[in-house]
Parts: sequence; structure tokens; C-alpha cells
Amino acid sequence: MKVYEGGRGLAGAQVTVDGRPLDPRHDVRLFSRAGFEWTYEGDGPRQLALALLCDHLGAPERALALTEPFMREVVAELDNSWRLTGEEIEAWIRAREHGRPG
Repeated sequence: MKVYEGGRGLAGAQVTVDGRPLDPRHDVRLFSRAGFEWTYEGDGPRQLALALLCDHLGAPERALALTEPFMREVVAELDNSWRLTGEEIEAWIRAREHGRPG
């Protein structure tokens, strides 16, 4: 199970997957050059949503299709310092597939 963690420090917003920096996946879609953000809806949170989904799913097209609702329902609601597991992301995806909000 992968563990995704985010927090803010002197270097700004940092996001890791299993302790390594999370790839922002600008190769799939560039929403924000300024880096990842969360706690609100916008381009930085959108880039984080895409990166998390790409890493979890390994399927960029599917990740891109889920980016907007994942940003609104999950990333915008994260605390200043947060932790998400692959299981939690998968549970959100399953809920969406069954017509329930994550």
C-alpha cells in the first residue's frame, strides 16, 4: 500500500509517495508550474489531484478524467498537513464508479 503525505515547510508545499517526491506529471497535463497545493479548489490542487491519481492508477487517461472531481472532493478538503493511502484513493474511486460522492 502506497502512502502519500503532504505538508508545508520553509521550502514550500512538499508531497511524497512512500517518502519520495511525487512526480507532478506535467507530461500528462500542466495545470500549475507553481507546484502542488491543497485546501482549496484551483490549479495547484488540480495538479496534485492529477499526480496522485496518475501514481495510484498508473493510467494517465483515466486519472485525467477523474482529476476534477478528485480535486474538489478530496484535495480541496485536505488539512495543512495530510496523509492519504492508496486504499483511501481506491475507496474514493469505487464510490464514484457506484454513483456515490467520494
